[in-house]
Amino acid sequence: MKLLETFGIVPDKPELIAVTGGGGKTTTIFALAAALKKQGKKVLVTTTTNMFVPGEDQCDMLVLTGRQEPEFFSGVQPGTVVCLGGGIMEGKPKLKSVEPAYIDALFQQGLFDMILVEADGAKRKPIKAPADYEPVIPALATLAIGVVGMDALGKSIIEDNVHRVELFCNLTGSRQGEVIDGGHIAALATEKQGLFKGTPDGCRKMVLLNKSDDAALIEQAGQVARAITAGGGGIHGVVIGAVQQGSVERV
Repeated sequence: MKLLETFGIVPDKPELIAVTGGGGKTTTIFALAAALKKQGKKVLVTTTTNMFVPGEDQCDMLVLTGRQEPEFFSGVQPGTVVCLGGGIMEGKPKLKSVEPAYIDALFQQGLFDMILVEADGAKRKPIKAPADYEPVIPALATLAIGVVGMDALGKSIIEDNVHRVELFCNLTGSRQGEVIDGGHIAALATEKQGLFKGTPDGCRKMVLLNKSDDAALIEQAGQVARAITAGGGGIHGVVIGAVQQGSVERV
């Protein structure tokens, strides 16, 4: 329950949660799904971009289809995690995207208690700036979680560390080759074209400063969190933690 409470997720209130950014989106999604499963909820995990095919320990049912038939899911039992993809990408162990309008329809019909959506890709980089066509967030999303890997802090702004370097520089006022600092992360979180670009009106926005897995990074993450809070942008809260280790704290 600690993970759910930290993000303000109440098990008895349906949510459509979109997860964006880099540095642990998929890990965060399946950690939330596992916590909700323990609460006996019917959970759908899906993607509006591409995501790695989940393991057997991450979901109970994998559905691969380009057809949009909500009634297919009418028999899902409580305490079940269903993963939905539009198919498998050729030559890659990744799920194809699902139309956001279909995800909205599933949410409207109440076939799942919770829907978790991976809404953009980061090519396994800890930090990214979104392109014009991303993130792809369903119109009925109730909560957006923007993820940044704190392992990006102190690294150079180059392709090895940042997805979409040029866009990142334009967004944060930085230059290629500079070192990523807390101000860059705060700008990414609060600028309109940053982590939460395209988030629908009324959708709560939470930043996750992930991979804060030692005392120094936790302290630095606290400084970044204060800068995000001071920067506005309609952010509802900042979470510091290392999701894979099961450690999260809202600040």
